[in-house]
Amino acid sequence: MTQTRISSRLSHWCEQQIVHFPWLIIFFALLLCAGSGYYTYGHLSVNTNTAEMLSPDLPFQQNQRKIDTAFPQDAYTTLFVIDGNSPEEAAQSASNALNLIQSKTDHFSSAYIPTDNAFFRQQALLYLDTPDLETVAKQLTDAQPFIGFLAQNYSLGGLFDVISQALNETQNTLPMDLNPLLQAVDNTISAQLDGKPQSLSWQNLLANNKLSEEATRILIIAKPIVHFDEMLPVEDAQNTAHEIADTIMAQNPNVRVRITGETALEHEELETVSNGATLSGVLSLVLVFVAQWIGVRSFRLVVITYIVLVMGLILTAGFAALSVGHLNVISIAFATLYIGLGVDYAVHICLYYRERKARGYSNLEAIHHSLKGVGGSLFLCALTTALGFLAFIPTDYAGVSELGIISGGGIFIGLLISLTVLPALFCILPVNNPEPIHSKFAPQFIVTFPFHFSKSIRIVSILLAIGACGVLTKLTFDANPINLRDPKSESVSTIKDLLKSKNDSPFAVTGLARNLDDANALAAKMKTLSSVHEAITLSSFVAENQDEKLAILEDLNLMLGNQLENFNATLPQNHNQRDALVKLNEQLKKAISDNTKNAPIETLTKLQNHVEMFLNNHTGEPEIYSQLEKNVLGLLPYTLERLRTSLSARAFELKDISDDIRSHWVSEDGFYKVLITPAKDQNVEANMKEFVAQIQSVDNSVSGLPIANEMGGVAVVKAFLQAFGGAFMAITLVLWAIYRSFKHMAIVIAPLMLAALLTGATNVLLDNPFNFANVIALPLLLGMGIDSSILIMHRLHFNLSENENLLHSSTTRGIIFSSITTLCSFSSLAMTAHQGMASMGLLLSIGLFFTVICSLIVLPAWSGKRV
Repeated sequence: MTQTRISSRLSHWCEQQIVHFPWLIIFFALLLCAGSGYYTYGHLSVNTNTAEMLSPDLPFQQNQRKIDTAFPQDAYTTLFVIDGNSPEEAAQSASNALNLIQSKTDHFSSAYIPTDNAFFRQQALLYLDTPDLETVAKQLTDAQPFIGFLAQNYSLGGLFDVISQALNETQNTLPMDLNPLLQAVDNTISAQLDGKPQSLSWQNLLANNKLSEEATRILIIAKPIVHFDEMLPVEDAQNTAHEIADTIMAQNPNVRVRITGETALEHEELETVSNGATLSGVLSLVLVFVAQWIGVRSFRLVVITYIVLVMGLILTAGFAALSVGHLNVISIAFATLYIGLGVDYAVHICLYYRERKARGYSNLEAIHHSLKGVGGSLFLCALTTALGFLAFIPTDYAGVSELGIISGGGIFIGLLISLTVLPALFCILPVNNPEPIHSKFAPQFIVTFPFHFSKSIRIVSILLAIGACGVLTKLTFDANPINLRDPKSESVSTIKDLLKSKNDSPFAVTGLARNLDDANALAAKMKTLSSVHEAITLSSFVAENQDEKLAILEDLNLMLGNQLENFNATLPQNHNQRDALVKLNEQLKKAISDNTKNAPIETLTKLQNHVEMFLNNHTGEPEIYSQLEKNVLGLLPYTLERLRTSLSARAFELKDISDDIRSHWVSEDGFYKVLITPAKDQNVEANMKEFVAQIQSVDNSVSGLPIANEMGGVAVVKAFLQAFGGAFMAITLVLWAIYRSFKHMAIVIAPLMLAALLTGATNVLLDNPFNFANVIALPLLLGMGIDSSILIMHRLHFNLSENENLLHSSTTRGIIFSSITTLCSFSSLAMTAHQGMASMGLLLSIGLFFTVICSLIVLPAWSGKRV
């Protein structure tokens, strides 16, 4: 009792200081805001390193850190994905792009092509299986006369002459099948006729794409220079990457260059998040203004509320700078959360104040009754809401833990501002003669509904809880953070494309071994797993059966070497390509007429039609024929040069592998890498889970993106359960300390638990799975939702002298309109392009809706009160 008296006297003294010195209170608040703003500007940084969102002490984080330390060139990288119509175009463009990247030393510290370097180019044919090499050797041997003729007659006329000779040959069997060449020339002419010119791939034609490991897609791995103290830490590198991509695509329109990888994904995510945070913040302010105007129907009260809101936001930012020192990609949303939550206390006080003024109270009496009537309840509400945030602090989810610190402190800052600055503003800007608010949307049967049908509501609420529990058995957690990002962004669409690949999947996993024997042993175990496509170590780069293969290459080199060395790679100038095409047309007609056996008549007829069409469409345009010559023959010198290089292959051992390859497989401190690639599409959650489970059953020290996703998901779910359980226990203890009645405590908590069950069930039905972003919503809803129940209980049991129905009271109106303002703030998150932020906004909006319904309908029905 003594403590209550002391508290009452202290509250009364504080109230007296506010009403007697309102200008001093406001001046002090403004001074504090100015200091907070200044401190925030100089000390609140941004930490955008998403690897720090979870505790660094988690085992998978330690494993990844060990791998990143051993092979830093492969940590936090950007992927350039280069696709061409032909292997040659992809390889040439990749080489040009690599040179450009390596020249940008102020934005990229390193870059390399995993499948291409001088060593691989020389030894390319040794990596083929012996039967494949024999097939390639036979094809090249058969093509030797053709290559020899073109070596001396490198022009469109020379090509068409050798084709004509082959068509007219009647004495001897042709050494090579002419049909693939005729079809390739036909496709090239047809593509130019259609206005989509493409180059003929001689690599596919002569050697079935076996001259190198590249197909039509090549990856470049580049390590950008990162500035984690900036909101967009790789913005300069990312802009440079896109400039390089545009340059390469301008050089060859048939090549497509896309940017993805960990850094690109996070950069585009941060852009989406920052743009979304700005959009949702502005939208929140607008929607909150509209909702408040409808609720309080006083422009002056709306302005006063906004003054308090902005002050609280500035002070909370200062608290963030002081307590944490930085914002992360999750805690940056504190502004939107504060707008939705911090304004609630001001709304309740404003509505209570307005209600008293409408009843004829003087300004000081209205202020006094407002602070006394809802001040205690608001403090309890702030405490329980803050507990929902603070419950994340001891968890391993460091990103949300920091949000909990900032928002938890912001809740009390908002309450303090509402209890001090708001009444001071009432003294200076009083609302005079407001009209009582009579809702046209709450007829008598609605406001008495929870009491007249309490038994039915109780039964329905129990049935809904049972049904929701059944639906919740299908609850899922999406552990793939890629699904949280904007699906329309280039980095996301590209990485989803790569995840379908067995060779280029970014979801490959890395293991470390202390020696090569252990690395090979680990690789052998991994290869036996059904979810593993390949397990690669340094030993994988030593070609097998080298003596047998070198003998084949030696014979091939004797036959082709001289021709390749003397190949004239310069197209002749000032010759008439059209004449060559006219001559070819005549020879094709003759071959068709003679019913030649050297090529299918169908192929010849199709080619002849396209040649004639080309001649008819382009009569006096020499540049068109020059372009055709380039399209047909332009890639031949590159292909023959790669062939010449690969024919110089030599025997090699492990020690002969070049340093630029070795450095990616053996670390400076002696660790050997084992790269494990998935066999199945990693876009499918079940495939990723299977891949992670199988490889961890062999070695749980391996790490990579799929393991980080799965183990991160486990850590986040654990954090959620820990936070939800902690918040629930803390709130229960607080309610017990306040009510000292199990019945009252149960009446407050039960509707909230029903709201939580209905929220989770609705989330399942809407196919909005829990993820890294929205999983934080339920503990927050627990803290926020208890507010409405506390206020309703307070009105039911401690304001019984007022002759009014509960649902007609200012308390109910305050709950409804504070919930609407909060809903407006949260729903603005659902409109952002970032899927994680949008799913969090959707879940918070759904939860808030059910919380209000359960507080206004279910709680009164269980309270035992009658009207």
